[in-house]
Amino acid sequence: MKLKILKPLPHYLVQRYKGWKATTFEENKSWYKKLAIEGQNPRAMIISCCDSRVHVTSIFGSEAGEFFIHRNIANLVPPFKSSSDYHGTSAAIEYAVTILKISHIIVLGHSSCGGINSCFNYFSNRYKIENKGESFIKSWLEILRPSFNNLSKKIDEKKQIKFLEKKAVLVSLENLITFPFVQQAISNEKLTLHGLWHEIESGDLFHYNSEKDKFEII
Repeated sequence: MKLKILKPLPHYLVQRYKGWKATTFEENKSWYKKLAIEGQNPRAMIISCCDSRVHVTSIFGSEAGEFFIHRNIANLVPPFKSSSDYHGTSAAIEYAVTILKISHIIVLGHSSCGGINSCFNYFSNRYKIENKGESFIKSWLEILRPSFNNLSKKIDEKKQIKFLEKKAVLVSLENLITFPFVQQAISNEKLTLHGLWHEIESGDLFHYNSEKDKFEII
């Protein structure tokens, strides 16, 4: 079998798990039992980047069971598309809205995003792919091509990339509204959408103010 290539978990992860089990889990045993028996009932879904530096649960000081979290490259949401293809992000959104009945969807972008940087380089014809086959990353980043094409050439490259990081949040929010079940939940006042951008170095968190059309620090 191909799975014979699998190896044991690294020792440091085993040790960390045992430490968590002996402390955090043991101290909150009744809460974990409640979650296991009653299931999850999160009030919010967070769509964030895969970047290991974006620690969503730490930012909000959340406990197990509070957030339904979906992570992908550059925290992007594709527009609604009905097909037989595999739609991981769309499936997660559907589950959150129609099954879990969450009240809030938060799209969380961040500074120094590798996905956005790759996007910028790719659309600037700097990004070359090693393999000759199809690139999943390239296809995914096409979601942001219109935003890249509309970047102001009057600002320097660093500012263009930061602008694109924040624009990715807005594009995802706009695409969320193309999902019929999201539209319905919003119309019934059962769901609200939120756009956030996190500055990793300073720890600051910005929210998108739709009335002023800009991100403001929280």
